[in-house]
Amino acid sequence: MIKEWATVISWQNGEAVVSCDVKSSCSRCASRVGCGSRVLNKLGPQTRHTLCVASREPLVAGQKVELGIAERSLLGSALLVYMSPLAGLFILAGLFQALFGSDLAACGGALLGGVGGFLLARGVSPRLSQREGWQPVILSVALAPDVLSVVTSDAKKR
Repeated sequence: MIKEWATVISWQNGEAVVSCDVKSSCSRCASRVGCGSRVLNKLGPQTRHTLCVASREPLVAGQKVELGIAERSLLGSALLVYMSPLAGLFILAGLFQALFGSDLAACGGALLGGVGGFLLARGVSPRLSQREGWQPVILSVALAPDVLSVVTSDAKKR
């Protein structure tokens, strides 16, 4: 099980909307120092992902939850996304090379196969994402932000 902490945005009718922060491979981006790829990451993909997760337990905004997703579903989706364009590329490149006997035809077949594999993955993925085993689940729930308060007393009372 792959685990990640998320923050609850809202909860209604047994469904929680949660937000997860995207983490880089090293901790330098979080500390705002280092190689400068933090600046490039700001220009590129989003740094937060929002998703809906089933939750029988009522949750409040700001509450932290631990999400889990099965390794099998993650590996299956990665296999679909990466291997279907690659397989299409090789199959159609080989087919066009055999049929037309030229490198230009093989290059065109490779391009068509790669795009076709991408479109296949894009078409199949919504149906696969509806499977219950591919959905993230809430593993644990932290206390609500307003439940716990810490009161300190002055050590030197005069």
